Amino acid sequence: MSILQTALEYGAPFFLISSPLTSYADQIVSIHRSRSSAGFSLDIPLIMLLASILKVFFWFGEYYSKALLAQAVVMIATQLALLKVALDNRPSSGLRNGIEHTPFSGVTSGSSTRPYEFWQWTNTKPYWMFLTYFVAALTVLHLTPISESEGYINLLGSTGLAIEATLPIPQILVNHRSGSCKGLRLSVLAAWLIGDTMKMSYFFCSEEAIPWAFKICGIFQCVCDFYLGFQYLMFTRNAKKAAGSSHDHELEEDGGTPVKRTFA
Repeated sequence: MSILQTALEYGAPFFLISSPLTSYADQIVSIHRSRSSAGFSLDIPLIMLLASILKVFFWFGEYYSKALLAQAVVMIATQLALLKVALDNRPSSGLRNGIEHTPFSGVTSGSSTRPYEFWQWTNTKPYWMFLTYFVAALTVLHLTPISESEGYINLLGSTGLAIEATLPIPQILVNHRSGSCKGLRLSVLAAWLIGDTMKMSYFFCSEEAIPWAFKICGIFQCVCDFYLGFQYLMFTRNAKKAAGSSHDHELEEDGGTPVKRTFA
């Protein structure tokens, strides 16, 4: 076995399992310290919780890589903690645009509502009740003969992975509408790019059984993340050019002579 293959077999699983903590721990700590979740979108834990719960139930029918199962379990624990901290520290109801943050900045506005105000409830209890009912429904189905159906198992996996793959799409749309990547953290983008690169290497090089549903959705998400990286470079460069043009215009208005600054 080559050194690269050995690194993938032992290093990639550890990276995958720990990635939920490395990606979201700083957000949890930040909200806890500031005592405010203003600027944070509750859609993030919603998407990741639904996707991860579906992947756990998918494992009982597919028995795919245990590393990916462990990652889903760690993701659930991480997102539950993130949701708890975010709900406990939500801004007052008067701050209608408070719950808004990458990667969904600008997608959910205070004036927009969803059917039955889904995941926009003012009370905390409905969030936990929805997750409880969701897990209970899947558990009941798992105890029935339908859980032995290959079509049902494939539906669980495809749905969970498809939900997770949509995570970058809202940010891409927001960037196109605003013509900028304002609000998109470089650290978040870097974590996604590095994580997806490692994940794809593991999917295609690991000797463990990786279902094609993981590979297809992983490719889609990886393409979206790299397109986000392209957007970030393009819009950041345009912003710097605009700032430079504005500075040159100010110099022309002042006579074209820059002011020399000296520092002690």
